Amino acid sequence: METIISDNPKELGMKAAINGAELIRKAIAEKGEANIIVATGASQFEMLAALIREDIDWTKVTAFHLDEYIDLPETHPASFRKYLRERFASQVPLRLFHYINGETDPVTECKRLGKIIRDTRIDVAFVGIGENGHLAFNDPPADFQTGEPYIVVNLDEACRKQQLGEGWFGSLEDVPLQAISMSVRQIMKSGAIICSVPDLRKADAVRKTLLEPVSPLVPATIMREHEKAWLYIDKDSASLV
Repeated sequence: METIISDNPKELGMKAAINGAELIRKAIAEKGEANIIVATGASQFEMLAALIREDIDWTKVTAFHLDEYIDLPETHPASFRKYLRERFASQVPLRLFHYINGETDPVTECKRLGKIIRDTRIDVAFVGIGENGHLAFNDPPADFQTGEPYIVVNLDEACRKQQLGEGWFGSLEDVPLQAISMSVRQIMKSGAIICSVPDLRKADAVRKTLLEPVSPLVPATIMREHEKAWLYIDKDSASLV
């Protein structure tokens, strides 16, 4: 996994977006279309803002949703569907966006999405790392073995406190206990991974991701085994490495 350090989150987001855009354009040139995975959260603000400004034929791009809370209305400020519609999908003329519906039966929704993505070659996955080292909503100890593309996961307290700390919820009790998440193995099937991780509060997670043994206890470490992965960090998130 190649690591790129920037001075600030805006520069980080720009560099990550430029690399991602090049990979998307290459996929379109080679096969006439591109398939991507899109993450959410505060870590993706600058990257998505830069990505939508890139010269890409978005009408040839299909996007997949990385994770979503269970039983959280789309109207809620923390809804990832709301986030993606407002910050990304409404800004570019995508061919299609496969959203996760967290307000329906989660097992059925996992099966529905799994059937679609199993037949899809993902060209670029845009992801982040949680304060607890999670990848998507695969909190430690993450399931590195399941072959299911989407799974129902329990959110640990550290993950839920992060969501509260980022201002998405009014209290810890308001943060859902479960989510639908793309599995670790499904993310690792992507042709390329662009991981954007700004902010001082992510410094320890970045340190563990780069320096500790690959383990379900630090799910993001698995990206070190990917042949084409980039980790974009800023001076704050890189401060412990």
